[in-house]
Amino acid sequence: MTDSTTLGLRENWKQFTILVLVNAFVGGMVGMERSIFPEFAKVEFGVSSKTAILSFITAFGITKAIANYYTGRLANRFGRKNLLLVGWLFAIPVPFILIYAPFWSWVIFANVLLGISQGLTWSSTVVMKIDLVGEKNRGLAMGLNEFAGYFAVGLVAFFTGYVANAYGITPYPFYIGIFLSIAGFILSWVWVKDTRIFVQKESVTNETTQLGNIFLETTIKNKTLSSVTQAGMVNNLNDGMIWGLLPIVLLSLNYNNENIGIITAIYPTVWGIGQLFTGKMSDHYSKKNMLFWGMLLQGVAIILIPFNDGFFALASISGVLGFGTALVYPTFLATIAQATSPLQRAESIGTFRLWRDLGYAIGAVLSGFTADIFGIEYAIILIGVITIISSLIIKVRMPEGL
Repeated sequence: MTDSTTLGLRENWKQFTILVLVNAFVGGMVGMERSIFPEFAKVEFGVSSKTAILSFITAFGITKAIANYYTGRLANRFGRKNLLLVGWLFAIPVPFILIYAPFWSWVIFANVLLGISQGLTWSSTVVMKIDLVGEKNRGLAMGLNEFAGYFAVGLVAFFTGYVANAYGITPYPFYIGIFLSIAGFILSWVWVKDTRIFVQKESVTNETTQLGNIFLETTIKNKTLSSVTQAGMVNNLNDGMIWGLLPIVLLSLNYNNENIGIITAIYPTVWGIGQLFTGKMSDHYSKKNMLFWGMLLQGVAIILIPFNDGFFALASISGVLGFGTALVYPTFLATIAQATSPLQRAESIGTFRLWRDLGYAIGAVLSGFTADIFGIEYAIILIGVITIISSLIIKVRMPEGL
């Protein structure tokens, strides 16, 4: 083997840095919609039903989940870089469709494309970073990856809120997406290199027992993998609710687009920055404890939302929610990577990400349906309780020692 296939973060820092930057562009594409979509739906299309508004998150979550799974299954066959490039090609039409959409159904279609794009691009960058670093710094690698993605989500969410407040809800906020998608494709095409050769090198020395049925083991049979998978699904279930309902709550409290942008951006920004530290923590501290406390913090923060209406209180809750998510997000992936062999890792991560991102759709449908029938407050509390139950499943079911 040559030096070019030496595993490690320091040894591959140039390629790793490029992948971090690519994932920032990937995250920014989601941030484009994060703070402005409820008002965009109401002003441009007259859509006010909570369930209807959340339909775009449902479309996004289902397609991203399926794309995650197939990215994991196809990564070894077609190469990580090729799937990354295809993902960017799906992203490029999205902002144009949002700008020119004559009907709400076009917006749903744009989010189907965005979901496919996110599954292909984000999954590819996750797997490529794990390929590069080997066993020693997986948590740090995932922390850096998720930091880049979610910090970009928060930054672009704030920026689109500011642009919408200053220049209108459309088209100017979506110009940001045009830049991100084209620049992300060019960056990936010119500078990213495929990492399959690193998998071959690691598999020579790795002694992790191979799984019999990767899908079933990751979903339900393996106590470690299935505990992580259910928590991942609930994490994105509550994220789907926050994405769709928090801006609606803030609009009902008469916050303007700029302040809505600030409050909604704090959560993914703290989530993103926090992972710079929590990713490295997961390499040294109990992954089980980090997952338990992270999910518990999320649940408590969510339940507090309906009982507060002040800017400082809601901003603080958004920050706590972000920190709880930062504790679990890189830890999910680091745990999956540790518990699977290199040759099966991509498919196991793909299966985990299938269920995790189905949480977006489940959360959007469940919270939208509950909000329309019982009110937003009950929807938020329900999701908070489900999140606390997930933390208890981690505590009871997941084995010690990770």
